[in-house]
Amino acid sequence: MKLIFSPPSLDDLIRLLKAWRFWSVGVLMGGLIGTGLFYMAPPPYRAHAVVLVDFNLEQAWPKDTDRQQFYYLERETRKLEEIAFSDTVIEAVAQANQNITAQELRNGKLVLSQPADGGWNFYVDDKNPERAAALATAWANNFAEQVHFQAASTQGLNSFIEATVTRIASAPAERSMPISLYIFVGAVVFLMIGSIVVLFFNKPQ
Repeated sequence: MKLIFSPPSLDDLIRLLKAWRFWSVGVLMGGLIGTGLFYMAPPPYRAHAVVLVDFNLEQAWPKDTDRQQFYYLERETRKLEEIAFSDTVIEAVAQANQNITAQELRNGKLVLSQPADGGWNFYVDDKNPERAAALATAWANNFAEQVHFQAASTQGLNSFIEATVTRIASAPAERSMPISLYIFVGAVVFLMIGSIVVLFFNKPQ
């Protein structure tokens, strides 16, 4: 244990730098391992749809009251997030795709990003690229329809809020993580392990 936790000396660092052949092979091996992991256990496909949300601050708050606008945005954003994951929207998405249930959708398949005044990103992760695209498009469309319905019927949502689908998910969807990330992580992990071995377990007598 003392050997492991003792700080490296200057000779250790020099020996580490001299092992350039080892690092070259290590980067290659780590990259190959990362590539193998990518194909053996690939990440899910990720589809992406965008809904433009406009709070219409000028109409909702005609007076220039920044504090009131801040609380207005915060309050209405929470309502919109609740709509995005509401039973009404999720069940409508599941009904539009008969081979999936609402419970499956709630188990990490749906990711909402950048909820604010502007573009809302609707991501769906799935093993099937076509289904991922179909689910993301259905989620964005049903969200926009539900926002329009609640704003028009004044069911707790400000009537000035508008939601418009500006981008449907394209098929086939791409992987949620690229193979280059697997290669990079594999190389880094291999080099870290190699550094530990060289510095702490392979000291000259």
